[in-house]
Amino acid sequence: MLYPFNALLARMKYITRWSLMHSTRAESLSEHTCDTALLAHTLCLIARRYTGTPCRPKTVAVAALYHDAPEIITGDMPTPVKYRSEVLRDAYKAIERESAAAMASMLPPELEEEVTPYITGDLLTAPERKLLKAADRLSALIKCMEEARSGNHEFDAALAQQKKALADMACPEADWFIEHCLPCYTQNLDELTRQGGGPA
Repeated sequence: MLYPFNALLARMKYITRWSLMHSTRAESLSEHTCDTALLAHTLCLIARRYTGTPCRPKTVAVAALYHDAPEIITGDMPTPVKYRSEVLRDAYKAIERESAAAMASMLPPELEEEVTPYITGDLLTAPERKLLKAADRLSALIKCMEEARSGNHEFDAALAQQKKALADMACPEADWFIEHCLPCYTQNLDELTRQGGGPA
């Protein structure tokens, strides 16, 4: 018996995000997933050390690795389309859940039972879901900043939207990250390593 679940996950690298926009550098779903998982883990550590929000950093980080996995089947639905109306949003959510179930069924039943809650996010608490969503938005914000620095005005509106969305979330962990970490994303390697105590 063959189980194609992981081979399917490997196809994340073929899915391009921001498909309705011109990008100076294409971003794959695989890249976004890795960035989001790293950010989610950091936000959880910030939560534990500074804000007191209860969370499980490792659990949230693993859930982040799977958070967009259904897009392997559905493709990346552009945000303006996905959230254009309540009907479209609800329909897409239903498709995502169906896709998650279809993917998990490609594992042996014992593993399917363990993996499904990570794909759906059902094992996360409400505060953990918020931290994961904030990480997802931060990843998008960082991409928009990267495009803006490259002189690509195509992302100007998306940059403003992501900043507003994060502010509206009222997520203290994201606010901490934006104040203390986000400015470093404009620095080059020499500046980053010098500031971090690395080799001069």
